[in-house]
Amino acid sequence: MEVWEKEFEWLKVRHIVRDAMKKDTLPDLQTILFLIGVQELGRIPKEKFTKEEKRDLMHVAVCTLLEKDGYFEFEGRDQDGWPHWKEVKSFTLKGVNEQEEFLMLKIIDYFYKYNEITPFSLN
Repeated sequence: MEVWEKEFEWLKVRHIVRDAMKKDTLPDLQTILFLIGVQELGRIPKEKFTKEEKRDLMHVAVCTLLEKDGYFEFEGRDQDGWPHWKEVKSFTLKGVNEQEEFLMLKIIDYFYKYNEITPFSLN
């Protein structure tokens, strides 16, 4: 995927999330990771998530996104319904920019999977 295609697809994802949340501004990577984590958890609490739970939800999102590439293996859910994974192989990308770019591509794929967006096509 060329740089402009990735940027276009990423912008589409951000617009979908912004519109779904009925917000005025586009969400950042961390917000989208948090929302994927909530989606994968499968429930919304009666009260707000704690700071630790928000961090855990972003971890859930990252594990979900990287599972397909063999970085994590799903182990199951605990007694509270939280999903858990074990690390199968180390994530070798160094540097925040490279890691964020990789996660953006995985998020785009995640939205394709749920048919929220369709891949860009020149046809």
